[in-house]
Amino acid sequence: MAEREQAIDWLATDKRSLNILQALQEGKLFELKSESKLVTVQESTNGYLLKDVVSGIELSEVERSAVGKLNLTNKLRSSLRKAIAQLQLNETDPAIRLTAVQALGKDVDDKALVLLSEHLNGETDTDIQLAIQEILVLKQLDSQDRSQRLAAVNTVKTLNSQAVLNRLETLTDKDAEGHFLEPDNEIRDLADAALSKIKTRIMAYAAVETVFFGLSLGAVLVLSAIGLAITFGVMGIINMAHGELMMLGAYTTYVMQKILPNQPGVALILSIPAAFLVAGLVGVAIERGIIRFLYGRPLETLLATFGVSLFLQQLVRSIFSPLNRSVTSPTWMSGSWQINDFLSLTWNRLYILIFCLLVFTALLQILKRTKLGLEVRAVAQNRKMAKAMGIPTARVDAMTFGLGSGIAGVAGVALSQITNVGPNLGQAYIVDSFMVVVFGGVGNLFGTLVAGFTLGIANKVLEPYAGAVLAKILVLVFIILFIQKRPRGLFPQKGRAAEN
Repeated sequence: MAEREQAIDWLATDKRSLNILQALQEGKLFELKSESKLVTVQESTNGYLLKDVVSGIELSEVERSAVGKLNLTNKLRSSLRKAIAQLQLNETDPAIRLTAVQALGKDVDDKALVLLSEHLNGETDTDIQLAIQEILVLKQLDSQDRSQRLAAVNTVKTLNSQAVLNRLETLTDKDAEGHFLEPDNEIRDLADAALSKIKTRIMAYAAVETVFFGLSLGAVLVLSAIGLAITFGVMGIINMAHGELMMLGAYTTYVMQKILPNQPGVALILSIPAAFLVAGLVGVAIERGIIRFLYGRPLETLLATFGVSLFLQQLVRSIFSPLNRSVTSPTWMSGSWQINDFLSLTWNRLYILIFCLLVFTALLQILKRTKLGLEVRAVAQNRKMAKAMGIPTARVDAMTFGLGSGIAGVAGVALSQITNVGPNLGQAYIVDSFMVVVFGGVGNLFGTLVAGFTLGIANKVLEPYAGAVLAKILVLVFIILFIQKRPRGLFPQKGRAAEN
């Protein structure tokens, strides 16, 4: 066993040995008994396919009994991890180097300390530098030299690391008999002060995470409400089928992934225009087939669109079954952005936030810079005057309802990335959408944006204290009280029709 340990140490000095060491670590390094030769193996129907461990040249297929596996003890595995990490420190990929540093940090000995100290001088990546500095300074906290320990405590207070937090807590803790684990009063006081600073930063990071999750929830609310704000503001239609139009967008994403099963990223991007067209065409059909006969009768419109929502739900159940469907997120939307040990932001919600702002900007440009946008704004401000000026209000209504429905479909694409796709998906957001529209000001896009983000942050701030359900109730009570004071919302619509 000592010979194998020496062999591992010797291989760690030559970067060409990395593949050999990795094969040994993965349990794929064998000895060909007939030739006393090291090979890597791959299982086959008749035994093993062999490769020369040095050259990588494929050799013959042999029976399982012709080779013997090189077994490892726990001590050899530890030496092997360090040897691989030592070789990976010189890789060009920063991610590999960082992994190597973390591997060396798990079991630091004098050799690893020297190696990391030497590597620190030539390292250019900031994250790797911080990782090495953390390992070195934590080791200094165990030093017998008091001055080194004092310097180390002064250094760690600037680091954002769970390992540093745990180590400082041990310096300020007491044993079972009530005695401090750290006898030196000065070191203990410095550790307590450093601990307070780190905990203050942790609270700040927690606040940042709360705001981020509030903004991401607000982005979902904005996406679900922005189409409703257009139809409600321009046409005065209370569309209870708006949630089902979002559901159609989510199912469009599901269908696109079925068409392109091995390309979830491409399928997701193609789902955006596809969902807009599907939901937009259904919206135009609803307006032309039902709503245009009910203008001026809001109660009948509400009941009719509620009936449409039930029809669409049952239609989806008949086609796709009542079971929820899962949509695969592409790799670039999976996982999280780990800024430090106390702050991480999930990629899917970050992309949804960016997507919301892009959709809002695009819609704003359509309403401000296109003929349709000009007509929509004219009808929203004074329908009778717009009609008298020759604007085809019936066509504008159909296009407006189609535009709002299409954006609902796009919102469904975003929702498919954070929740399961099912027939009841839209019902979870329809009430929140109306709250956002009313709170922001009916027909005002900027008001919808501000209201959505405000309510999202308010929900996430209240949830830790009141719970998810009570937080929503408190937000609803706040909106009711707010509407009592400002019935037209944060940003009321302007125009003679709005005054009436």
